[in-house]
Amino acid sequence: MNKDQAQDKSFSRELPDVQASSPDVRINLTRVGVKNVKKLVEVHRHGKRPMIFISNFDVYVDLPGSLKGANLSRNFEVIDEVLQQAIDGEVNEIEKLCSVVARKLLDRHEYADRTEVLMRSEFMVKRETPVSKTACHEVVKVHARAIARRTFRTPIVRKSIGAEVTGMTACPCAQNIMKERAMRVLQDLDLEQEKIDEFFSAVPMATHNQRGRGFLCIETDDDQMVDLEKIIQILKNSMSAGIYELLKRGDEGSVVLAAHKNPRFVEDCVREMAKRVLSEFAYLSGDSVVTIKQTNEESIHQHDAYAERRATIAELADELNGEKHNTG
Repeated sequence: MNKDQAQDKSFSRELPDVQASSPDVRINLTRVGVKNVKKLVEVHRHGKRPMIFISNFDVYVDLPGSLKGANLSRNFEVIDEVLQQAIDGEVNEIEKLCSVVARKLLDRHEYADRTEVLMRSEFMVKRETPVSKTACHEVVKVHARAIARRTFRTPIVRKSIGAEVTGMTACPCAQNIMKERAMRVLQDLDLEQEKIDEFFSAVPMATHNQRGRGFLCIETDDDQMVDLEKIIQILKNSMSAGIYELLKRGDEGSVVLAAHKNPRFVEDCVREMAKRVLSEFAYLSGDSVVTIKQTNEESIHQHDAYAERRATIAELADELNGEKHNTG
């Protein structure tokens, strides 16, 4: 260490720690931290290419009324440390990454009883169009969160992982109106009912469409795992049809036909997601919390349609089992 470095170190030791001093107004603060910390996150996957996320972090701790401020530089140090662990393959889930950060924040902020980490990311998903098999990409919005609470023993951590996916829905109501109209026209042409039924089976009627935005998030204890790619697939399969950035003519016809053969209200999408969650994640504990949202941007109205459900796995299972019993 040279003379200048020694002087700098000695000077830093002599500086007063203003953050540790007593504030003029002794009020506890629920959350103190930093927002919109931009990071490139690389998560290791066994046997696959790493998942790359362009991410924004919000990181918070609670602050007692006895301290003037929190040492926010520790938040950046923890994030960088854990991101390096992810690159090295030690952390293989982004929600686990958040929970590791939340735990380490408790270690670095010894006065804090609660820490919270929010992560908003964009994830590129490779896709293939249904007919021409043209390669394309889709941007999926990913949300992860972890909250750690200090106890007399090990901290209690709850984490969540979710995604928002865009798809297409076709309105069942308008389609039924169009079918009734077509039925009368075909009957006036003296076509046999059997032929009419065959026609409707092969060619679904026109209806108005919406661009749907589905959101699904699952909150669990820290020791449970939720597959992000399964969440994304549930969202895609719960709307009338998927959408693609690039479509050839055959692809376009296939997508439109698929959507009109599978018309769904905004409520149908949410219920379908709930059903698929119970099928895919039956192993999760009953207190795992599922949040489902669907927004459909209407094409013939100026408003949007919206539906939502928030419940535990146990509550959804009870309802679905009750439905099976009533219809059995």
